Amino acid sequence: MDIGDLLAEGGVVLRTGASSKRQALHTVAEAAAQALGLPEARVLEALLEREALGSTGLGSGVAVPHARLDGVSRVTAVFVRLDTPVAYGSVDDQPVDLLFALFAPPRDGAEHLRALAAVSRALRSSEMRQQLRQAHTVDAIRALFVRDHVPATAA
Repeated sequence: MDIGDLLAEGGVVLRTGASSKRQALHTVAEAAAQALGLPEARVLEALLEREALGSTGLGSGVAVPHARLDGVSRVTAVFVRLDTPVAYGSVDDQPVDLLFALFAPPRDGAEHLRALAAVSRALRSSEMRQQLRQAHTVDAIRALFVRDHVPATAA
């Protein structure tokens, strides 16, 4: 799975910061609402409901918030980088500055799980996290998510 293909148009946001986990999720919801054409409040509510089940903070400054939403036709992602990490309740108790959020149709179980696994695997790389933190533009961030994907060519 090419996680770069999951990123919505306009789905990469470089922000100056948030002061709390809720504000960080609000930033995610704002970007996702625009990308998905859904009400921001509904997106935020779905993210908060999922967080109530347990933190999506994976550790090393990374979180993968996710939600299933009516009105979403395929698994879609947004990426938010915060300049100042926020307390997130991650498994390692480290603050989060990289949020890769996934949104899926309510009944799309297998694709959603494959996307979660692919994103988690990519963000486990310390090199990838460092490059995401050092990238200066939206295009550079997007390129990091697609760089390793080389389509097969016909012989």
